Amino acid sequence: MKTNLKKIIILAFWLTIWEIVSLIINREIYLPSPICTFKSLIGLLVESETYLILIASTYRTLLGIILSCIFGILLGFICGMNKFLYDIINPVVLVIRSTPIVSIIILAIIWLKSTYVPIFSSLLMCFPVIFTNISTGIKNTDKKLLEVCNIYNITGFNKIKSIYFHSIIPYIHSAIISTIGIAWKATSAAEVLSMPKYSIGTNLFYAKAYLEPQLLFAWTILIVVLSSIFEKTYVKVFKYDKTK
Repeated sequence: MKTNLKKIIILAFWLTIWEIVSLIINREIYLPSPICTFKSLIGLLVESETYLILIASTYRTLLGIILSCIFGILLGFICGMNKFLYDIINPVVLVIRSTPIVSIIILAIIWLKSTYVPIFSSLLMCFPVIFTNISTGIKNTDKKLLEVCNIYNITGFNKIKSIYFHSIIPYIHSAIISTIGIAWKATSAAEVLSMPKYSIGTNLFYAKAYLEPQLLFAWTILIVVLSSIFEKTYVKVFKYDKTK
C-alpha cells in the first residue's frame, strides 16, 4: 500500500512539473500540457484502428526479441564454450553494437520490405546484449563444479543441463529484461523510417508531419506502457528478482 502511494506521489510530482513547464512555455506546439496529451490518448484508445496498430507493433517487437534470444543464446553458448569461435564472432558483435541504429534501419530499408525492417532492426540491436550476457555466463561458470563433473565422469548433455544451463539462467533473465526496452526503441525508430501500414512509428511520423505534438506524446506514452507491461509480465511469469 505504501509503495503504491509512493508511486502515485512521484507520478503526481512529475505531472505537476510537466504542467508548470508547459504553462511557462505557453506553446502547445512545443510542449503540450498533460491534460491535452491525456485527451489525445483517450481519443486514440476509443478508436478501433489504434488496437490494430498496437498489435502490429507488438508483434514486430516480440518477434525481434524472440529471434535475438534464439540467435544470441545459441551463439553465446557456443562461443562461451569455445574461445576460438568467440574470437571470430565477437568482432562482428562489437561492430553491430557500435553501429548507429539509423544506419541499420536504412540498410534494412534497402534490403527488406517495410514490415520486416522493424523486426530486423530490433533483432540486430538486441542480439549483442543477449550474446554478451550468455557468453559471459558460460565463462563465469563455477570451475569447482566443472571439476566435480570431471571427477564423476559427467559429460555431454548432462554436464550442460546440470552445470552450464543453471549457470546462465540469471544472465538470460538479465539480458531479456535489458532487451525489452531496447527492442521497443529500435522497432519504433525503424517504423518511423520504413512506415509500414499499421505501426506506432508511422503514426509518430504523421504526428510530427502535421505538427500534433499532443499525439506524438500520446503514442510515446503507449510505447512506454507496452514496454513496461512486457517487462512486468516477464518478471512475474519467470519470477525473476531484478534486485539480485
